[in-house]
Amino acid sequence: MMLHTNSFSPNESPVTSETPPGLAQHAAALTGLPVAGIGIGVGLLFCALGFASQGLRNDPKAMFWSVIVGLAIVSGWAGTQWVYDTGFDGLPVVSHSYSAPVGETLLYAMTGSARSASFAVGSVAGVWLGAFIGSMLKGHFRWEACEDPRELRRQILGAAIMGVGAVIALGCTVGQGLSAFSVLAVSAPVTFLAIFVGAAVGLRQLIEGFSPAE
Repeated sequence: MMLHTNSFSPNESPVTSETPPGLAQHAAALTGLPVAGIGIGVGLLFCALGFASQGLRNDPKAMFWSVIVGLAIVSGWAGTQWVYDTGFDGLPVVSHSYSAPVGETLLYAMTGSARSASFAVGSVAGVWLGAFIGSMLKGHFRWEACEDPRELRRQILGAAIMGVGAVIALGCTVGQGLSAFSVLAVSAPVTFLAIFVGAAVGLRQLIEGFSPAE
């Protein structure tokens, strides 16, 4: 689910703001430092940790696309903030996510004349279109199907579990892992850790199974 932050101002008290305060606001309340300074410092720390990886430094393409992903998240916040400030509908300030927005996009496709397009619809449609164009340019596009009923059953079960998890976490790997992290939401590191734990457990089940060791 997309984050809504249009009601928070850096000069507001975290207690009186309608939007729950994030990690930067809590740190600012404890230290007296400016929220923007804390956010910039954390961002620089993450950049330093990323560039500490020799594999990343030796891969210019990975660095380039990492920057593009970051700009996509920031442009989402900046663009919807501009619409909120200059538009007439008071639309929420949001950025990219792909849990609830996928459902909203499907509803728009079925009832387009009854509802207006939103950032969520444009975001999901843009990813689909970009992925299609990229796969065609790279020659990677192909139709795929499940190899057998067992594989189909596993994919349906996995999709259902992921959907429930995204609803419980109020976001997915993009909504919480990227958009929420970009504003240092309290929920972001919790969800991020849960994603890593779930991935580790799932991979262990797929590769080794859960049979007890002898």
